[in-house]
Amino acid sequence: MALQVGVILSGCGHRDGAEIREAVLTLLAIDRAGAQARVFAPDVPQARVFDHYHGKDVPGERRNVLVEAARIARGDIRPLSEAKAADLDALVMPGGFGAALNLSTFATKGADCDVLPEVASLLRAMHAARKPIGAICIAPAVVAKALGAAHPRLTIGDDAGTAKAVEACGAVHEACPVDRHVVDRANKVVTTPAYMYDASLSGVAAGIERCVADVLAMATPAAGGPRR
Repeated sequence: MALQVGVILSGCGHRDGAEIREAVLTLLAIDRAGAQARVFAPDVPQARVFDHYHGKDVPGERRNVLVEAARIARGDIRPLSEAKAADLDALVMPGGFGAALNLSTFATKGADCDVLPEVASLLRAMHAARKPIGAICIAPAVVAKALGAAHPRLTIGDDAGTAKAVEACGAVHEACPVDRHVVDRANKVVTTPAYMYDASLSGVAAGIERCVADVLAMATPAAGGPRR
């Protein structure tokens, strides 16, 4: 049975949802490794809607995180409320500003942020079950807040202000270039900075490939549990 890897998306579009390139590269790395991605997103309104062409917010427009994320998943997606740690061998969260807006309030509250309850619950359940978690770009901030009591070692690149906020959540930050990753084997948390840098696509891809590879290397097939 192929490893079952949960992938949490936060919408569609790097300024108000999931970073599309990071999401696709994550899904590609999982597929190339012979594992099966199971994509989820919270069924909640987006915190904002952003016009990526004109570079500005769209006041009054409303979009749903799950509906938007379905664009990336080609419709093969489930509400995050249906994700269970018992059914998954590993979990990965691509970045994009949606991780800090829709999965949490890190974008507006920093270290004082809240994590969406179903996101926090799944992260804590995976951690308690000793199942690996990967996080990309700004998504490690969500991990830092949800698992701060365990003091996970992770990276958001080298931005000093963001690193300070992540450490205030309880995490231990480690600077990391775009094409590398940080592995916390004690907590089974793997992170890579991706588009926290103004980086090339190839550099982002290299970091994500390494991140996913180490997540899968730490995963073991779950005993029992439903498969689809």
